[in-house]
Amino acid sequence: MPLFDAAIDSDIQLLHTRHEAAAVHMADAWGRLTGRPGVAAVTAGPGFANTLSALYVASVAESPLVLLSGASPNRLAGRGAFQEMPQAEIAGHVVKASWSATDPAHLGRDISRAFRIASSGRPGPVHLSLPVDLLEGDVDRQLAKDLQPADFHPTLSLMDGQTAEQVLETLRHAERPLILTGPASVHGDDEQGLSELEEQIGVPVIPIIHPRGVADPNLGKAAQAISQADVVMLLGKRLDFSLRFGSAPTFDPSCRWILIDADSSAMTENAQAIGDNQRILLSDLADTPLVVQRLVQFSNGNQHSNREWLQEVKSFQEYRPVEWQSLSSSSDGPLHPVELCREVQKSLDQDDDAVLIADGGEFGQWAQAGLSAQHRIINGPSGAIGSALPFAVAARLAFPESTIVTALGDGTFGFHPMEFDTAVRYELPFIALVGNDHCWNAENQIQLRDFGPDRLIGCELLPTRYDRVAEAMGGHGEYVANVNDLPSAWQRALQSSLPTCVNVEISRHAAPKFN
Repeated sequence: MPLFDAAIDSDIQLLHTRHEAAAVHMADAWGRLTGRPGVAAVTAGPGFANTLSALYVASVAESPLVLLSGASPNRLAGRGAFQEMPQAEIAGHVVKASWSATDPAHLGRDISRAFRIASSGRPGPVHLSLPVDLLEGDVDRQLAKDLQPADFHPTLSLMDGQTAEQVLETLRHAERPLILTGPASVHGDDEQGLSELEEQIGVPVIPIIHPRGVADPNLGKAAQAISQADVVMLLGKRLDFSLRFGSAPTFDPSCRWILIDADSSAMTENAQAIGDNQRILLSDLADTPLVVQRLVQFSNGNQHSNREWLQEVKSFQEYRPVEWQSLSSSSDGPLHPVELCREVQKSLDQDDDAVLIADGGEFGQWAQAGLSAQHRIINGPSGAIGSALPFAVAARLAFPESTIVTALGDGTFGFHPMEFDTAVRYELPFIALVGNDHCWNAENQIQLRDFGPDRLIGCELLPTRYDRVAEAMGGHGEYVANVNDLPSAWQRALQSSLPTCVNVEISRHAAPKFN
């Protein structure tokens, strides 16, 4: 409450969500879309505990955010105070840094430090616990030093010119070079920087941001290109499960490596995973966005000579089955996800600044394979689901004039449906596209594959009218039972000025696999 009261006299806008995890998801989405830390504030004890899964989602997505949690009074520490909990210690397992403020005169420094850590090196969430007696304490203004904007700026590691030239020369001499980047490389405007880098030096750049890693449906058949590379530069990317730890057949056993990372521990892990220092050609500690700028600066228009390789990798990434272009469902039955995506993509193509959010199990992956937009965020490497609706609310704040579509499954809708209330209260419209197959289909597909059709259990959901749930909270709803309903329903959704749910009956299909 002291924070809320102080906001009245500042230009800080408060957006009150219906669940603490949703507040963190919103801050996460803001960080990914803008590249700047979002801020979430929650209450102590159970309120703080509700943020932990969302913090983990943001952490592995390398998203910069600052979580402020209220806490029991310092003066009662260790005496069983109301909602007393070792919050800083607990959060420390899923964030970059976590501590509890101890002096009201130093709160400004605590905040600036949190911002700086969240944005420095490999970005990520930072937690600061704020005991209530600290927030209510008196401060000697002479002791509380004034802060400058620079106090909030990240600490940066720049690649020197000589190393940049060595990296470029090594890539040029490779026959089939690749640059693999991590989740942070697609935050804010950084993805545009990657596109410029690829164009300037003629070397394919592939971000790995999906829990299926090289099998990301958005990447088409890129796994085939990765397995053929003779030199791979890991740029801010861990050689983790998403890259099968660098093992064959994901990578050629003779593949050589360039390791560039802002995190020394990640560099060490990557070297250990490779296991042969003779195959590590270069390594350097530097921040990904600055490395990209440096390589573009020193490229001097000298591109890799094998342009056919670049085009081959692009064709792998863009691969989608030819039959998708004409795939259709019966006129009186549920839609195939591909058919749904084809109609929605038309409106995304009409907005050069559109935002696509994809979340969920099987339908979320169909959306990632079948939809594209200028700005895109997904649930991320954690494999968690449920962030789609809070992400959409934050996306509207970041892009006030853009088309915003958040694609999610019916199971995913159940995590944060009350954030429709938040969106209505603050007049933050978006379109939630719900693929409704009345099922936890990801688990359903696992059971079908591993145990057989006579061993299905615990995956059925009701044919709930999620469109009416949105309407009940003051939003707009559309229900699509067959393909004939879709065009007009989608147009009404686009024309609505309210947060909108388009609830579409879809048939059950396993997520697409191209490799």
